[in-house]
Amino acid sequence: MTSEELPDWVPASGHQLRLAGIHFDAICVRGVRGEAVLHHLAEATDGHPGPVVRELSGGRWTYFLIPPGSSKEHTWPPGATCFGPAARDQYVGIPAPNGNTYPLSWRCGPPVGAEFVDPELLHEVVTAQLCLPPDS
Repeated sequence: MTSEELPDWVPASGHQLRLAGIHFDAICVRGVRGEAVLHHLAEATDGHPGPVVRELSGGRWTYFLIPPGSSKEHTWPPGATCFGPAARDQYVGIPAPNGNTYPLSWRCGPPVGAEFVDPELLHEVVTAQLCLPPDS
């Protein structure tokens, strides 16, 4: 992957905060629930769900990046945090494609061009996963 294929909001090294609702919206799910959402999303997309960032420490959040403005088209269930145009001044850490980006990493690779997670599919999977009992 060359730097020309990456969107300009992906840093060349390290990681940087980006204002949600401008270049992307983000739906965040914490811990094992986020990993479960990603697992089912990857199954539904033949392993290519779109850009997903994960936090390797703390709450271990998984950030699903969707097109800017698309988060407001859905009512997201409790347990899914929406970072988008409806909220003010919410930032998401975006890692570089390579190198030391701790505590963030690309779970499914950085986006190429205008690639995003499908918000309709994500909403279906998030709603199904977050409505399950915690032991499921």
